[in-house]
Amino acid sequence: MSEKMIVIRQTELGEPDVLHQAEVDRPEPGATELLVRVRAAAVNPVDWKIRRDGHWLTPPFVLGWDVSGVVEQVGVGVSLFAPGDEVYGFPWFPHQAGGYGEFVTAPSRHFAHKPAGLSHIEAAGIPLAGLTAWQGLVDVANVQAGQRVLVTAAAGGVGHLAVQIAKARGAHVIGTARADKHDFLRELGVDEPIDYTAVDVAASLRDVDVILEAIGGEQTLALIQTLKPGGIVIPLPANTIPDSLGAQAKRHGVRWTPLLVEPDHHGLRELAALVERGALRVHVEQTFPLADAAKAHELGERGRVTGKLVLTV
Repeated sequence: MSEKMIVIRQTELGEPDVLHQAEVDRPEPGATELLVRVRAAAVNPVDWKIRRDGHWLTPPFVLGWDVSGVVEQVGVGVSLFAPGDEVYGFPWFPHQAGGYGEFVTAPSRHFAHKPAGLSHIEAAGIPLAGLTAWQGLVDVANVQAGQRVLVTAAAGGVGHLAVQIAKARGAHVIGTARADKHDFLRELGVDEPIDYTAVDVAASLRDVDVILEAIGGEQTLALIQTLKPGGIVIPLPANTIPDSLGAQAKRHGVRWTPLLVEPDHHGLRELAALVERGALRVHVEQTFPLADAAKAHELGERGRVTGKLVLTV
């Protein structure tokens, strides 16, 4: 008889109350895969958007991609990890990973060793948001010292890690957030906090080299005018990208590149190195037991979370 495990599952789309606890068979790792005992799993906006609308997943499914835990078992061919290793990762995205559960299996290179000194709760808050920021700012934009980088929603999950990554690369960082979060932004290294509720961000800025744009829609179009010729805007695909963005970018002599984050062993190692040298920290606003995943979704969907929400397993 297969061993069992607890997951938070949904069999239909809808509001947070569709999330319910279930018992399912514990998976076995295949070749080059790890079986990881999950200690913590972060909750991200993509989770509640898929819970509500499905997008590319069809129920039944188990949400969750950000995990931190302990290697329970390794499959044939795994060379980087051994049972007992503490790891964190971003398995399988955008395919189902099942992070809201007691165990996950995934290719070993969807994980990296957990940053030294971080709890599993803190480490679980990094992968999706941190890799989004890293892949956008480093892999795509190649941010350099002295460049001006604008991060919108800078106090959010992606934003608060993005500003630290840009700062670690020597950039001058501009971040948008409500005024009551500006002290938090300054602590992270933001040079110019802007209250987007009081100031027209697009009208108040010029000579920006890179924009990591987490709001979307008409704001993305408006911010094009803040870029230097040859600058780049990276709109995140969880938001609406206007049909006219390409034409408007071309008229202004700037570039745009949409980004869909992907599992990235190298990126996870680079993020861990930043953590270990004190250049990156994750802010966890609140934790919830796994059984209270619906409550975490309810809080997240209000849109005022600073940093991350994390489920403890």
